[in-house]
Amino acid sequence: MLTKRKKERIVKETGIHEKDTGSPEVQVAILTRRIEELAKHLKKHAKDKHSRRGLLQMVADRQSHLRYLQKKSPRRYNAIVKKLELKK
Repeated sequence: MLTKRKKERIVKETGIHEKDTGSPEVQVAILTRRIEELAKHLKKHAKDKHSRRGLLQMVADRQSHLRYLQKKSPRRYNAIVKKLELKK
C-alpha cells in the first residue's frame, strides 16, 4: 500500500513544485509505484482476479498520461521515462 510518506517522497522527487500532485509526471510516478506493489502482490496471490483487473486499469491509466505527456512535451516525456526506467 502506498503510504502518505511514500507518496510525499514521490511528489518531492518528481514534482515541479512542492505541492504538485496533478502534473502528468507525478501521476505517472505514483501509478508506477502502485503498479509495482500490486504486481508483487499478484506474484504471491495468483488467483486474485479483482486485483489483476485493478492492475490492468492502472497500467492503462499510466499509458494515457504518458501519451498525453509525449504529445504535449516530448522532452518531459523522455525525462520521466528515463527516470522511472519505463519501456517506451
